[in-house]
Amino acid sequence: MDAFYASVEQHDFPELKGKPLVVGGGQYGVVAAASYEARKFGIRSAMPGKIALEKCPHLIVVKPRFARYKEISQQIRKIFYEFTDLVEPLSLDEAYLDVTENKKGIESAQEIARQIRSRIFEETGLTASAGISVNKFLAKVASDYRKPNGQKSIHPTQILEFMEKLPIEKFYGIGKVTANKMHELHIYTGKELKQKSLEELTRLFGKSGNYYYNVVRGIHHSEVKPHRIQKSVAVEETFWENLVDEESVFKQLQIISEELETRLSKKEIKGKSLTLKIKYKDFTVYTRSRTQEVYFDNAQDFYETAQKLWELRPFDKPVRLLGLSLSNLNTQEKKHISVQLKIPFEEFE
Repeated sequence: MDAFYASVEQHDFPELKGKPLVVGGGQYGVVAAASYEARKFGIRSAMPGKIALEKCPHLIVVKPRFARYKEISQQIRKIFYEFTDLVEPLSLDEAYLDVTENKKGIESAQEIARQIRSRIFEETGLTASAGISVNKFLAKVASDYRKPNGQKSIHPTQILEFMEKLPIEKFYGIGKVTANKMHELHIYTGKELKQKSLEELTRLFGKSGNYYYNVVRGIHHSEVKPHRIQKSVAVEETFWENLVDEESVFKQLQIISEELETRLSKKEIKGKSLTLKIKYKDFTVYTRSRTQEVYFDNAQDFYETAQKLWELRPFDKPVRLLGLSLSNLNTQEKKHISVQLKIPFEEFE
């Protein structure tokens, strides 16, 4: 999806259309999403709100409405499942689809992408971008190539040429720190990366070296995994105003505990390890966990344990985020046998 959270706000509140807008942020928050109008000022997600406001003093800041984003995300996923059951969600606004064999019998992967994007716009009023290729890495790279509201195919015959020209910063899985390190090694595009041997890349980047060696050659064997085994369930809340007293903290922990119970009960999930996450005003993060022999049962269990974990905190500083997550779940690992099949492509475009 294109600037998903921000686009939802602009769709639901037309007076915000065409204006620089961020979801989350403000003086003490972090930007969760930025509209394309805001991005023109250099504003990006995960940027401290204070810096965003410095870059654009007339920036509009709106509070996140995650229930609304989840509602629309579920609408979009229903559309995916009309075409294929092989859907691997990455987040509320992104997913991998294997359309090798699709429910509508459409031979062109590009046509499937066009139809899905059209349906999303008809049903939600929002735009989506798509990447099409022979594996997940290439599809992910392609999906960012013609944003917003576009799609890009990387045809099998064009993979090597495309990857050689691709800037290192555009490689999925290469962050800012790694990109800077590569620049120091005079690696700026896939062409320079491809000149490095597997041994050299492994020496320089550890296990990631093998990944870089393969993807620059268009090799990525990860299957679309429609049945991801959930390893944890979490609820976090970032506050517009920092919490400065224990009463406010406990009130929020009660709310978070109840939300965690709701999410777990819907999926019939239980867990034995509860983790409290605290992010302070200065962005330092503290976590503390408790594991027990029996499964945590309900919101009251979560709340009482969270209070005890809170007492173990090392700092008394204003709190900007609280979170509870449950792990060591009762979900069972399942093995799936999957086969990578060839996808029929149209001409490269």
